[in-house]
Amino acid sequence: MGKKFRSIFLASFLVLGVTGCNYDGGYRYPCQDPTNWEKAECKPPICEANGACPVDLVGEDIFNSGSEQTSESGATDNG
Repeated sequence: MGKKFRSIFLASFLVLGVTGCNYDGGYRYPCQDPTNWEKAECKPPICEANGACPVDLVGEDIFNSGSEQTSESGATDNG
């Protein structure tokens, strides 16, 4: 019984330990981050040279909805 419990505990510990490796909550590529989409390195032709354009990294639908939000100042006319 003790050997079986120890094996299950060790396997669970290893699985949990491996799943958390190398994740810092950030973006893999700088141009995936919507805050960088207006930077020169994230706009053609510069981003096309290395294949790191935001539209290629996040998809056209997300890029178009995100660029609409970043282009608007956030001010709304409620009147």
